[in-house]
Amino acid sequence: MADARKFAVVTGASSGIGLELARCAIADGCDILIAAHEPEILAAAQMLRGTGATVDAVETDLGTKLGLDDLWSTIADRPIDYLMANAGQGLGDAFLNQDPRDIEQVIHVNVTGTTSLLHRAIPQMRARGSGRILITGSIAGVIPGAFQAVYNGTKAYLDILSWGLREELRDSGVTLTCLMPGPTDTEFFARADMLDTPVGQADDKDDPQKVAQAGYAAMMRGHAGVTTGFMNKVQASLAGIIPDSVLAKMHRNLAEPKEHTHDP
Repeated sequence: MADARKFAVVTGASSGIGLELARCAIADGCDILIAAHEPEILAAAQMLRGTGATVDAVETDLGTKLGLDDLWSTIADRPIDYLMANAGQGLGDAFLNQDPRDIEQVIHVNVTGTTSLLHRAIPQMRARGSGRILITGSIAGVIPGAFQAVYNGTKAYLDILSWGLREELRDSGVTLTCLMPGPTDTEFFARADMLDTPVGQADDKDDPQKVAQAGYAAMMRGHAGVTTGFMNKVQASLAGIIPDSVLAKMHRNLAEPKEHTHDP
């Protein structure tokens, strides 16, 4: 049993950072289970199997109890060695312009779903006295997100949740790491309807492969967290110094759709 392959679970793995995290786990010799709400998760699994890895996939909405049940039933009785809770959903535009159903979905996926998954997975890890968890938070969680307020609020929750749980799990053999990337070159901005924003159109976004590799390495070392990219580190550090009103205005300059004329 000493040579048994590790088992890694990666959510939000149909593309972007999640898919790259899955690649990291495979390169590390893991069998993996990937999950996402998009049908592309099945194609991603087929592609990853081409490396010779054992890959299971679940297409399900992790913002619902049924979706979490689907994921958990696929995990079955397999001990989770590495859990990478990366599933997340963005939402741009002014708060009053957003559909309440879209707002609820972002909260269900980012907050409720991630929290519920952790609450299911951590007990089996703690009972074994081993396990590593990576939560994909964001530097958005330390910045008042004008024109992205709900999303930033959910990421603030995840950032703080990860740091609190890490302390609760101290000396348990289970480590928890928070990955806090900045804008990354993924499908996030298209899915969040933010392609008409300065940040959505910027050509200097971070490479998702490098972000994932940094997050995976930090998880394996048991670090508390990692912020990727020099300017993101600067921005995160300034968040504790610059007044929130100034940060909110700075965020507006990045996230406000171009057709807006400072309304509302």
